[in-house]
Amino acid sequence: MILFGTSKGLVLCDEVGNIQEVFFSGFPVSMVYEDPRHNTWWAGISHRHWGQKLYCTQDQGKNWTQIPTPKFPPNTEIKPGKPASLKQIWCMSHGGPDKNDRIWLGTEPGALFVSNNRGTSFELVESLWDHPSRSKETQWFGAGKDHPFIHTIEVDPRNSDHVYIAVSCAGVFETWDGGGSWNPKNNGLIAAYLPNPGVEVGHDPHSMKICQSHPNTIWQQNHCGIFRTKDGGVLWENVTDEEGLADYGFGLCIDAHDPNIAWVIPADSDESRVPPNLALCVCKTTDGGKTWEPKRKGLPQDYCYDIVFRQSFANKGDLLVFGTTSGNVYLSHDTGESWKGIHTNLARVESVIIT
Repeated sequence: MILFGTSKGLVLCDEVGNIQEVFFSGFPVSMVYEDPRHNTWWAGISHRHWGQKLYCTQDQGKNWTQIPTPKFPPNTEIKPGKPASLKQIWCMSHGGPDKNDRIWLGTEPGALFVSNNRGTSFELVESLWDHPSRSKETQWFGAGKDHPFIHTIEVDPRNSDHVYIAVSCAGVFETWDGGGSWNPKNNGLIAAYLPNPGVEVGHDPHSMKICQSHPNTIWQQNHCGIFRTKDGGVLWENVTDEEGLADYGFGLCIDAHDPNIAWVIPADSDESRVPPNLALCVCKTTDGGKTWEPKRKGLPQDYCYDIVFRQSFANKGDLLVFGTTSGNVYLSHDTGESWKGIHTNLARVESVIIT
């Protein structure tokens, strides 16, 4: 089954695209996640009048339970004189196979929350919120948003206390002690929009994925290109296709078993945000980013304005799926070699997961 979080509801499809159900019709779905340990679906909902809401279901949507929305401790401030409040729920992650009750939650304004009771309640991870780099406006700042936001949480499958997060804008941070302390892991990244492109903190990772079978390999689609690390973030290597299309973009998928295989969906610059040459394509590498090949079969090649957001591209086995800002959905059953459009009239797609 495939879940599409859209600006007008949560759409459930089968693996050929037939719609089975629509949940939260009319409401923006900012996040959708499946916890594989408990077969639980989670959804973050943006109510225009009531703010952010969090729901979960353990029976594939037959019954949804509203969970108390994470709250900042009293007197928490984004900056002096500005109280912190939850703007958006961006992402969620399980806490690891040996941390059965732990759940991580990433939000705007750049806050990480943790639950140790399966989501019954969440607490702010104050060690990250109080990180010294946050006090500098040139290191933590909004990227198309008013505030920085945490959009990716990746748990090392070998060690549940070893966790990476990606912040736009700030960069990648790592903890080895379950969130007790955090260190930036941005060596080798480029922040071309800053006076010093090689800053320790101030980067804009658009999306990030850890290879489950080779966890030292992590891929990143960045505002300033595509990067890959083979040593757990000690050094990021620039694998942007300097003479091709694989450069700026948001969506990223990687192979769960082969650390050299990845897919990105390119966009044309931060200013215009349209497909290059108004032709939609998916770029694939099988050699760790040394070379990239555009895959276009079945995708529109004329006057296409579809962009794919960071959470709107997913893969599982040979199946790849993405949804676009125009409400179009494309699916591939052959690892991206060919594509089929399965929907053309959904609302803007914000997130996709394959359950």
